[in-house]
This record gives sequence, structure tokens and C-alpha cells, in this order.
Amino acid sequence: MSADVNWLSFPSPVGTLTAFAVNHALVALEWGKPEPSEQTPTDLLQTVRDQMNAYFDGRLEKFNLPLSPAGTEFQRRVWTAMAEIPYGQTRTYGELADSIGGVARAVGGACGKNPIPIILPCHRVVGGGGKLTGFSGGAGPESKVFLLKLEGAMFL
Repeated sequence: MSADVNWLSFPSPVGTLTAFAVNHALVALEWGKPEPSEQTPTDLLQTVRDQMNAYFDGRLEKFNLPLSPAGTEFQRRVWTAMAEIPYGQTRTYGELADSIGGVARAVGGACGKNPIPIILPCHRVVGGGGKLTGFSGGAGPESKVFLLKLEGAMFL
């Protein structure tokens, strides 16, 4: 059985985002837009766009979407723990590592491989002492700062 892959691109304050769905679950959110092709947005992808717009407008603090990120068992544990970080709060890589029985460097690696940023909020994970560290999406650390400020998160 082949996977039914659909995508939808839409503008956001951090640049054009493209959501990808496979078999009725969101599998990736990427910056930029794929090559043009005929695409009919699914109900799920329209819901992703609507929830992202509500998030950027300050009307949504928790996403409610079916997610199916591809990754190792450890990466999925990190992403699940990230999803539990409340809106407007941060955790350090070390705190996240302690919560899942891992090490901070490995947590950082899993954050960098997060296929569904913003929705799985890797931007809420910071270095020790609240230090801002890299961010793999958009304009890198500038995008991370934008998202944290949008949420009113205290850092640094």
C-alpha cells in the first residue's frame, strides 16, 4: 500500500511554511515551498494552516493535530517530552534529558532532527541558564527568539 502524500504551503510571520501529511497525519512542517505541482489541500492540511494562523495571532496555545513524525524511539521520546512543555515556558536540554533518562547532547541532536517544529515546540528548549542555542528552522536563532517572544517566554 503506498502512502498518500499531500502538502500545503502558507505564509507566516517566520516565512513560508509547508505542511506535509501522509495517510491523514502531519509528518513534517518545513520552511519554504516545494516545487510547484498540482495539489489539492486536504481538510487536515487546512486545519494545520488554520491552527498555525491562530497560533501566530495569539489565539492558540496548544495544537490539536494528528502527528506521525518519523524518527528513532529516542527521538520520539524527546519530541513527546517537548510537546509537554507548556506554552510560554522553556526547559533546558539537561532538564529534558533528565525527564526522559537521556543526556543533554543527545536531546539537542533530537531537537535538531524534529520534523514538525513549532507544533512540536523545539523552540522552547534552551541551553543551560536559559542561554539561546541554535534553531534549525527559518532564520535560525532569530526565528527561535521570535517564537519565544510571541509566547511571552522568559529566557536569558
